[in-house]
Amino acid sequence: MDSDILLMQRMKNGDERAIERFVQKHYADILRYCCLHIHDRNDAEDMAQETFAHFFRSFGNYRHVGKARNYLYVIASNCCKDFYRKKREIPMEELPDPGDRGMEDVDRWLDVRRSVDALPQELKETAILFFFQGMKQADIGKILGISLPLVKYRIRTAKEILVKQLGQEGVT
Repeated sequence: MDSDILLMQRMKNGDERAIERFVQKHYADILRYCCLHIHDRNDAEDMAQETFAHFFRSFGNYRHVGKARNYLYVIASNCCKDFYRKKREIPMEELPDPGDRGMEDVDRWLDVRRSVDALPQELKETAILFFFQGMKQADIGKILGISLPLVKYRIRTAKEILVKQLGQEGVT
């Protein structure tokens, strides 16, 4: 049973704690997804917040027929696309904090980031959901509105391209 069903029922009854719990449960994944699309952390946070704002604005019409998380990803994807339509410029990449990692790891991370960004949009979207978000292929198909064989094809194709660009050790 989808654990969001009970939260949804409580949210429809106006339970504020259920709303907070729902946001806490899904916010980190949605923010990570937005960060992978929008490389400025502040803009990505805005898009994550816009995702939840949109979800709750249309919540009265929402029919829980699948995983709410998948619906949030669809909204987040649209928010990110709208962001770029409005902005019409290439964002500056935010460098990761190397912390305990060496510069070699940071360079490798940037290489992977650039390679994923260079993928055709449909492959990029599938690769982000599969490799970075750890989503199941069936869920990716539902989010993107495509068949499971097409999801598998896109993952395989993205992986082949990334292996060529990064070398075998860059893609798992």
